[in-house]
Amino acid sequence: MEDRDPDEGIGSRAVGRFVRALPALLILVGLVFDLSTPPSFTGSPFFSAAPLIAAPLFSFGTTFLTGVAASLAVLVLRLHSGTMWKVESVIELVTVVTVAALALLTNRVVRRSVERLASARGIAEAAQRAVLPTPAERIGGLQIAAWYEAAQADAFIGGDLYAVQDTPYGVRLVVGDVRGKGLEAVEAVAIVIGAFREAAEQESSLEGVAQRLERALTREGTRRDTLDVVEGFTTAVLAEIPRGTGVLRLVNRGHPEPLLLYADGVLETLKTAEPALPLGMGDLASWPDRAEESGFPAGATLLLYTDGLSEARDAAGVFYDPQQWLRGRIFPGPDAMLAALVTDVRKYTGGGATDDMALLAVGRPLEGERVEHGA
Repeated sequence: MEDRDPDEGIGSRAVGRFVRALPALLILVGLVFDLSTPPSFTGSPFFSAAPLIAAPLFSFGTTFLTGVAASLAVLVLRLHSGTMWKVESVIELVTVVTVAALALLTNRVVRRSVERLASARGIAEAAQRAVLPTPAERIGGLQIAAWYEAAQADAFIGGDLYAVQDTPYGVRLVVGDVRGKGLEAVEAVAIVIGAFREAAEQESSLEGVAQRLERALTREGTRRDTLDVVEGFTTAVLAEIPRGTGVLRLVNRGHPEPLLLYADGVLETLKTAEPALPLGMGDLASWPDRAEESGFPAGATLLLYTDGLSEARDAAGVFYDPQQWLRGRIFPGPDAMLAALVTDVRKYTGGGATDDMALLAVGRPLEGERVEHGA
């Protein structure tokens, strides 16, 4: 779903090639400098720098060969000038050899760090697939598309969540945002999604699903020290789309209001008549959840999102307005909508995100459009 600037890609490749050629260039520059200057000047700084540059970029063998080449360059130059046995020349050669040895040690340390990072990234990817699996493109006769982007660099999962479940009561969905960051937020995400998947199958009403999520967060908050019982909460919106009815039911627990984009480009904000507190705040106040019902005609697309979208900022600090951007637009499907939306947000923010962002788009196909059933 990511569009890249071709010029940026070409520039990055050119810089990469230059950096990888730098060790050889340094040795060459050292040779030219040493041969073209008086004997009191030496190219040893260039020869010492070559293996150090090679250490984080190349394999152990290539780093070793670079160090050997730099040391041989010094040896040949001093033999050529007839000064090999002078104290200054011996010190110069010992210095380059010592730096080359340190470069080999650096290479080992860097390689081990890279292997650990690769292992950690693999674990993070596995955790994301387990906690936030990508939903199928077709569920219960509906078209589904999802997008998740963590604000933290190199992170795969944060405090935002989504889930889609095909149940006897129709397709049920949840999109939420856990307060906080780090492992505590990820733990809460796993609790909410696990409770949702169980409740979505068992509860006959969407209100019942919301209450199960409330109880799950409260229960686990008292059991686990890592969850903040007093201040921890999760904003969430739950949706239910019964099969073949053109009906959409929503329960909103303090979450950004979903958007419904009709086939002709008309956009509707699904406002909440009776605002409710986020999940996990039942101790402050409680009242019965009430699902609000609206139409979901063929050709329409429902967009559920977290505040990472609506609170994205440009360079001047102005919030992004997804309603303004979506209004009047027509897309061939939910996946095309999310791809275009994510691209526009990145352009708006300059590529920098300050919060996690989860997007879930659900499309009801037009009559006669073939959509496979099943999860």
